[in-house]
Amino acid sequence: MKNLQDIQEKVLQNAFEFSEHAVYQSITRNISVQEVREAFQTAELLEDYPEDKYGPSLLLLGFTNTQRPLHIQCSYPTRPLIKIITLYQPDPKKWLNHRIRR
Repeated sequence: MKNLQDIQEKVLQNAFEFSEHAVYQSITRNISVQEVREAFQTAELLEDYPEDKYGPSLLLLGFTNTQRPLHIQCSYPTRPLIKIITLYQPDPKKWLNHRIRR
């Protein structure tokens, strides 16, 4: 998917930022910036929110080098910087195989 490739390229170029909410979530859930970078490089598209009220966004699933699954909701790559809106490790009670909502 073109959007995903563009996002991955921007992350490689450090052209991304965290929303205030994403900063809080990364701290409380012990998710490092390095893990976020790793997850973006293995990312696959789960859901597309073209009509999101704060702007078009995507929900991605990626894995860290230690195989930790992460969901990352981020803006479309049309912005100068990719905005990470929220991030979390998917709850197995809510997600099947980290990909499908239960």
